Amino acid sequence: MPYVAQVVVGRREKLTIFGGDYPTKDGTGVRDYIHVMDLADGHVAALKYIDAADAKGHDKLSIFNLGTGHGYSVLDLVHSMERASGKPLPHVIGARRPGDIAICYADPSLATRELGWSATRGLDEMCRGKSFANMICLKMFTICPFLSRSHRCLQLAK
Repeated sequence: MPYVAQVVVGRREKLTIFGGDYPTKDGTGVRDYIHVMDLADGHVAALKYIDAADAKGHDKLSIFNLGTGHGYSVLDLVHSMERASGKPLPHVIGARRPGDIAICYADPSLATRELGWSATRGLDEMCRGKSFANMICLKMFTICPFLSRSHRCLQLAK
């Protein structure tokens, strides 16, 4: 997502999508993008789980996958960002990178069952949400097109 954000704010001319011939619905790689607030909620749920296990004297070591359990293609991400920004996102399809796989997303069922946690935000909310807009502003040091006129971040000294 950071490279997509850089294209949106003009720090990059275009996005290069690595691979357009994967066995997926649109030929691009599929990944499990998760909203930062869902990830934070998952960590809070894990901390509560550890506290409860400690109180009961149970083993605290557990491994949970935090994700949406749903894969989005790179082109899904591009189109969602276009909707959020209201402008086209220049992109090209490049060659595959060695080692990249077609599809990779989490199975969060254990986290749902044991922690009572599941991701609640989708790709469109990730792209149009203020947390993503703030990430663009803080990481890219530029005026952010996603925020309302009453909430703009200023260009920071480089």
